[in-house]
Amino acid sequence: MIRSFRLGNHRSFAGEGELLFMPVKEAAGSSVVPVTAIYGANASGKSNLIDGLLFMRSAVLESFGRWEVDGGVPRKPFQLGEVDEPSLFVVELVLHGVPYTYGFTVDDEAVREEWLYSYPEKRKRKIFEREGEEITFGSTVVGDLRAKLTLLEELIRPNALFLSGCANTKIDVVMPIFEWFQSQLRTRRVDARPRGEVLARQVQRFVQDAPDKRDKLITLLRAADVAISDVQLDEVDDPRAQRQLRDLDEEISELRETVDGDEEGANGESAARLRSLLRHRERLMQRKRTELKFMHDALGEPLGIDDESAGTRNWLDLLPTVLGALENGSAVVVDEIDASLHPLLTARLIGLFQDPEVNPHQAQLIFTTHDTTLLGSMLGEDVLTREQVWFVEKGAAGASSVYALSDFKPRKDQNTERRYLGGSYGAVPILDPQQFADAVLGS
Repeated sequence: MIRSFRLGNHRSFAGEGELLFMPVKEAAGSSVVPVTAIYGANASGKSNLIDGLLFMRSAVLESFGRWEVDGGVPRKPFQLGEVDEPSLFVVELVLHGVPYTYGFTVDDEAVREEWLYSYPEKRKRKIFEREGEEITFGSTVVGDLRAKLTLLEELIRPNALFLSGCANTKIDVVMPIFEWFQSQLRTRRVDARPRGEVLARQVQRFVQDAPDKRDKLITLLRAADVAISDVQLDEVDDPRAQRQLRDLDEEISELRETVDGDEEGANGESAARLRSLLRHRERLMQRKRTELKFMHDALGEPLGIDDESAGTRNWLDLLPTVLGALENGSAVVVDEIDASLHPLLTARLIGLFQDPEVNPHQAQLIFTTHDTTLLGSMLGEDVLTREQVWFVEKGAAGASSVYALSDFKPRKDQNTERRYLGGSYGAVPILDPQQFADAVLGS
């Protein structure tokens, strides 16, 4: 689970900003809040905060094996002013009951600093620290482990993370961190209209994986009141194979004329080619593909993914990720969760993570949104607690900052939604109605 994320000099964040995913009163403990909502005006930097976490993941997973040797570091520093500092990225995690802190700083050319600490039994243990190309190891890193890490130190490029290189060679001491970035951090950006073909393949793989996953997905589709009663997989002719068959039949027809007119049997190459094409044609005729269809109680014929609404598609896009996270205790990061989803449906989705019985493995949902109804009480109770709400605001110089609702110490009886829209917490656009009117009237 992730307890905090800190970044600096990344996109619209000139200085440092930190998100805490833990209860305020238990900052020293190991518990986390199951849901974190991030609010702010358009272009305030909400997505840039998420992008920072995604950049950190890409650096961990790809810097050693995929970044170009002489390509520097593909960072995205603050562009609206002079910031003579490296970009910073730090996470605090709890993995298998052990807290970890991992972070690094980078400039355009290389990794400047990198560090990994663990805290077994609440005592800090250095695994490694890096400054430039010099790496030091903690006192508990001994024997074969120290020998392996020392050897690897010689192979690390200036623009590659040491953690990325260690994971590439499967060194056990770093694998929990690497595997969290690889499989326990899941991301989604809710699109106004998700691509049908890509979405269909995603849902198809999910329902084919195990019968219980298919049942859960269908149940959540029914619960969402999107009128889908069942999901079926139909075997149909492969369209690509059908296109190839049309071209193939033309060539076969021409070859048949040549072979049939060859009375002396002199054109043996054409005959061999014809036999080969006929065998290939037979294989193409047998090629099928599985097509995802959705049954609706009110309709006799099933519908394809392209016939479903944008809201239904977005719900379908989220469900495999959400169900996988609840099963494995992953962190799900969703940018613009409210796009095409009804507020009540978003509230129910949040409720899945808030329910300890449904979420026994402490999966986390982290999302950006403009949906202020989530700040109030729907369905008879608060959707979000005060410590689950964060704001991002952009200052006059164009730099973003992030801060918590709990910093304002709001009373429980306050109308958080109204106070936020009224500007009490900042992070809202300043909109002058006269300016809008003047723009249209040409004043």
